[in-house]
Amino acid sequence: MPIAMSEESNGRILVIQVSGKLAAADYGDFTAEFERLLRKYGKLRVLFDMKDFHGWEAGAAWEDLKFDVKHFADIDRLAMIGETTWEHGMAELFRPFTRAKTRFFDHAKGSEARRWLLES
Repeated sequence: MPIAMSEESNGRILVIQVSGKLAAADYGDFTAEFERLLRKYGKLRVLFDMKDFHGWEAGAAWEDLKFDVKHFADIDRLAMIGETTWEHGMAELFRPFTRAKTRFFDHAKGSEARRWLLES
């Protein structure tokens, strides 16, 4: 599955793992689960983990943009974990689409990303 979600720290962190190339169909279950957790916990702190990630197909890019606009203020902190230069650039690209504090971390610093997400 190109998008997988899990909870850590008793729901204080939502981990979203993406891999491969995302298609529009990948967003249905993801969006429903995100919204369920949003109702349960309120604003979320998200760890967006990119492993072997190759971006979005055109339809998926549109779904992602719709999701970003709808949930503009629903994420408190967003830690993006990746390996490549373009993934680091993507963290900068996300800033106008969210009110969240956003930081990029290399995969080797995953524990640092989690600590940052849990800070007050």
